[in-house]
Amino acid sequence: MKDSARAVIIGGGVVGASVLYHLAKIGWTDVLLLEKSELTSGSTWHAAGGMHTFNGEANISRLQKYTIDLYREIEQLSGQSCGLHPNGGLMLAANPGELDSLRLICSRARYLGMETQMISVAEAQQLNPLLDPSYFIGALWRADGGHCDPSGTTHAYAKAAQRLGASLERFTRVLSLTPRRDGSWDVVTDKGTVHAEHVVNCAGLWAREVGHMVGIELPVLAMEHHYLITEDIPELAGRPREIVNTTDYSGEIYLRQERRGVLIGTYEPHGVVWAPVKTPEDFTMQLLPEDFERLAPYFEVGFRHFPALGRVGIRKAVNGPFTFAPDGNPLVGPVRGVRNYWVACAVMAGFSQGGGIGLVLSRWMAHNDPGQDIISMDVARFGAFATPRYTALKVPENYARRFRLAYPNEELPAARPVRRSPIYERLVAAGAVMGVNFGLEHALWFAPSGVAPSETPTYRRSEAFPVVREECLAVRRGVGLYETTNYGKYEVSGRGARAWLDRVFASRIPRPGRIALAPMLNAAGRIMGDLSMACLAEDRFLIIGSGFAEEFHLRWFWESQPPADVFVRSAASTLAGVSIAGPRSRELLQRLTRIDLSPQAFRLFQVIETAVGLAPVILARAGFTGELGYEIWTTPDYFATLYEELRSAGESLGLVHFGGRALSSLRLEKGYGSFNKDFRPDYTPGETGLDRYIDFAKEDFTGRPAALAERRTGALRRFVVLEVREADTEVVGFESIMKDGAAVGYVTSGAYGHYVGKSLAAGYVPTALGSEGAEFNIDIFGELRAATVRLQPLYDPQGVRLRS
Repeated sequence: MKDSARAVIIGGGVVGASVLYHLAKIGWTDVLLLEKSELTSGSTWHAAGGMHTFNGEANISRLQKYTIDLYREIEQLSGQSCGLHPNGGLMLAANPGELDSLRLICSRARYLGMETQMISVAEAQQLNPLLDPSYFIGALWRADGGHCDPSGTTHAYAKAAQRLGASLERFTRVLSLTPRRDGSWDVVTDKGTVHAEHVVNCAGLWAREVGHMVGIELPVLAMEHHYLITEDIPELAGRPREIVNTTDYSGEIYLRQERRGVLIGTYEPHGVVWAPVKTPEDFTMQLLPEDFERLAPYFEVGFRHFPALGRVGIRKAVNGPFTFAPDGNPLVGPVRGVRNYWVACAVMAGFSQGGGIGLVLSRWMAHNDPGQDIISMDVARFGAFATPRYTALKVPENYARRFRLAYPNEELPAARPVRRSPIYERLVAAGAVMGVNFGLEHALWFAPSGVAPSETPTYRRSEAFPVVREECLAVRRGVGLYETTNYGKYEVSGRGARAWLDRVFASRIPRPGRIALAPMLNAAGRIMGDLSMACLAEDRFLIIGSGFAEEFHLRWFWESQPPADVFVRSAASTLAGVSIAGPRSRELLQRLTRIDLSPQAFRLFQVIETAVGLAPVILARAGFTGELGYEIWTTPDYFATLYEELRSAGESLGLVHFGGRALSSLRLEKGYGSFNKDFRPDYTPGETGLDRYIDFAKEDFTGRPAALAERRTGALRRFVVLEVREADTEVVGFESIMKDGAAVGYVTSGAYGHYVGKSLAAGYVPTALGSEGAEFNIDIFGELRAATVRLQPLYDPQGVRLRS
């Protein structure tokens, strides 16, 4: 075995083999894969081998399409068959909600260039004659997908990687990982030590234990998963082609043809956790005991929906463990604070996603950039809240819902509440319907007296719609209070703080007492953050951003190497806040503070440390509603007092609570984009419109060459807000924007503008087409709705209210 390598990959399943291949393909031929047993011996060998392009995230769908298309390439390079059965996919709907879900998938597929079509149940029966049409009302067909041979595919990756110069060692157990001062690693194995510049944790069932080797707790957990293989089914005899891989939402099952029988699997509601504390070291090529009694009711649903399955016997039963993250998506990327340590684990859908994960991780390792937005797979989407207990509660919940609809207005209950602000109980008492953001509870909307504080999951307008309308109107006409504790907050201080921030951020760094809107770019000139920066003193700054991105941004700050005289820390748990917004917000706040809040004395984007009532605060004139407004930050021990005094002072002014749903409506009426929804690492300053906040006069900041190049050539696409006409529901996200019958763009977010009385959709269209008044259609649940570009905000386009 070699004693050094540029990168050591731990784990010889399909993901580890893919990473090995992609690193070799990108030019890192001095890479080594270590597998403690035989390749595929963890979860890969017993996988059903399904491959499909369906995912709620457009970028993950793209990576899944890449994975499927890659198989022919590695077959040719390796000489190893992947055992491909490219028979496509069929998704069945049994009720209107499921049908809406399929229509949304179909709309998203238009822009992604994936061959997808809504079909009738009769047409679906031609693709899968085993289904009973009486249980279904519609279906979606996808050309991409099918199934492959798990062992053959993994070995094809490995052989292709070896032909490119990579190495692998089977039956080699990693015992420990020891960091060196230069950031490299000593990988200690039972066959000797390998010195590696990088280590990649692709250990699958053992990813948790390989995380423990470097002192981290990855949020991964294995679940038992069952599938059955039937005896030969007479209805399949003589067919020239296999039946199409089929997903039955209502039955919560999947099936595909296996020779002349069928493989049928289920994600049952009461799944069983496997190895909750430690994965056995000697678990190799093993299956788990079957539990037919527990699973019989769930498979019986499949036998009713596909009657031919119930008329034959069971040839084989498979129960094997697979690892999951709390939300079901993979964990990919570098880990903050651990140099040159990477993860690619919790990849349940390895034969749909493994190739794409290898692609983005190899780019990330070689170029410090995955090449596209993968936030929904990024390991940084979980913070310290994702404890083992949290993971143990969320993974079974996600497992049970794998084939259930994920409604955009649905909040899942497991492991909640875990993070609560000091006013959580007060907001609940006021009728708050809570959502969760990075583990922290936050108000979505407030149920008035006589209205239940709950919401029916739906893709359409819910019972919250008229309530959110009243919240929006109250803010526009009077004054509202919104808790902002769920924002991301970072304190940067020290003698070198200004110089370091000047390099990390593309904006001009504000002077003491001022706030600046502060885009942050990567070297490729794409958006890493859309934040605001308050200068509290020459050497002390408060930076505010999206709460979900706290770990993502902390990692970026850490990778940007603050010098010894700069201190960066999260203020997520040390600062709590509220936003006061509306034309009467000054009147309310002036009752509680001695400073002069008149427009001339306290201007837009001014910040001061002062007192509001009994609470010492950081007070900023800023907000996200487009109204006169203020953000107030204090420490948690004062927060309840601040809240109570604001409520008392605002009672005679008609102060109302408003939540995140109203904020989404108010921001889109002003044309404001939001990080993660509208601004992500796929987009550039010119595309988003954030280039107007860049200080191009600065000689050095991350992403400057790329931003300057775009400034010279112009952006190819443009962020716009569209007014959707004749809409009876709002967009969800990633719907296709159509022009002359072709998909030319896609939606990023949407809401009903309650004050302007219009349905609004934000998204990207080609710059040449994105002029004021340009006409498009948006495919909303299978209906083409006319939509008009509005480059000027529909509400207060001159910003008079904001500056009043």
